[in-house]
Amino acid sequence: MSCLLTCKEFLSWLNEYLCESTDLECKKHVEEHVNACPNCWVIFDTTKKTIQVFKGQNQTPEAVPQGVQSRLMAALQRKMATGAKPPGGCSGAGPSRPN
Repeated sequence: MSCLLTCKEFLSWLNEYLCESTDLECKKHVEEHVNACPNCWVIFDTTKKTIQVFKGQNQTPEAVPQGVQSRLMAALQRKMATGAKPPGGCSGAGPSRPN
């Protein structure tokens, strides 16, 4: 009997699935969900294509200019100082994995 993942579980397993060393059981669960859920298929397909494009770029990423980095860090510090929570009410806890 097959156990389909929920969309939330799929998203938490996506990174693990894309890792080269992922076990076959994980791959099976992700593929079953993607084949049954058109919305997650779009996410899956787009993510895979993005990685393929990135791997095709044999370039070293450019460093972020110091001025931009300073402004970004200052904006993040201001946001943290106000006690703003991440979008979606994320608690910062890692994804849960089904058994």
